Amino acid sequence: MMTPYLKRAWAEVSLPQLRKNIGIIRELNAPGTEIMAVVKADAYGHGYDRVCECLAGECGIKYFAVSNLDEAIAVRELCPDADILILGYTPPEYAHEISGNNIIQGVVSMEYAQALCKNSSEKVRCHIKIDTGMGRIGLRYDTPAECAAEIARICGVEGLSAEGIYTHFAVADSDDPDNVAYTDRQEKFITDTYDELVKLGIKLPHVHFMNSAATCYRNSARSTLSRAGIIIYGLHPDISLDIPEGLEPVMELKAVISQVKTVPAGTCISYGRTFTSEHEMRIATVTIGYADGYSRLLSSKGEILVRGKRCRIVGRVCMDQLMIDVSDVPEAVSGDIVTLIGRDGDEMITADELASVYGTIGYEVVCGISKRVPRIYVE
Repeated sequence: MMTPYLKRAWAEVSLPQLRKNIGIIRELNAPGTEIMAVVKADAYGHGYDRVCECLAGECGIKYFAVSNLDEAIAVRELCPDADILILGYTPPEYAHEISGNNIIQGVVSMEYAQALCKNSSEKVRCHIKIDTGMGRIGLRYDTPAECAAEIARICGVEGLSAEGIYTHFAVADSDDPDNVAYTDRQEKFITDTYDELVKLGIKLPHVHFMNSAATCYRNSARSTLSRAGIIIYGLHPDISLDIPEGLEPVMELKAVISQVKTVPAGTCISYGRTFTSEHEMRIATVTIGYADGYSRLLSSKGEILVRGKRCRIVGRVCMDQLMIDVSDVPEAVSGDIVTLIGRDGDEMITADELASVYGTIGYEVVCGISKRVPRIYVE
């Protein structure tokens, strides 16, 4: 069997760093708040199988959040005793699979709750979503009292087992005063709604509203769960704001130099002839490309670590390969392992840094690393 490190490109996932990040997040939370690990999108590209096993088995995580039914069933197979919440939509026709796998569904309306229960012979567990300002999905009312009254009606749907209410913050990753005030209003609305429910005699086990940003910057004891997503994997909710010390990236992305050649001035490199050497250069070809999730937008912009030094990409990133200038690394040779995300010596390139180069967020970078890139779990 081929050694993983002899493959053309791979991602290394540090389980010790994953465990360390969970420990730091626990310290951020109030004593009554538990972590709900968000593992949607294949654990943000890190591979949900081994990540979930580590979170549940070694870190003691009891709560997980996913985006859809397929993800929920996959996590259920790995974590038989966990509470698993589907944050997004599941067609009501699949309600029997939700209840049959003991999964919690996010409910967004009375009509949706009724449709789910109509399609299941067993109780459907749910958390009820409130749209407090995200404008995406969930109940939307002018006052907490009106919202609580509708939630009370939903709780009375036969066949439904309501266990919590939740919302999602839109700008908790911003320190702009207007955005802070906006998030304050979102938090006040859901906590006031919960208090109104208690007045109606309904005390649900959970009310949760903290995402990764809120967990870092505005942790609240009123939230029974902190839905930690991107910070579990050591990335920033917003690159402009620091995250707590010790939270570090869990993933590194690596590849190999397949060839090094010296080219004269006037040599065109890669598709479209967008780069032409102005002087003699040493060009290394690297075994990774946009089909692996290393974006074509990094063409002639991104940098890669070779023997601890930053080397610029020259020309367009191809589907399976790219070229870099190693003129300042004379010792670079075919077979060298290079680092596209991660640390090499004193230098480090993060997914957040790559994202800033081509105008996106670190989430998209790690989620975009393709399935053909094997994940190697490192202790």
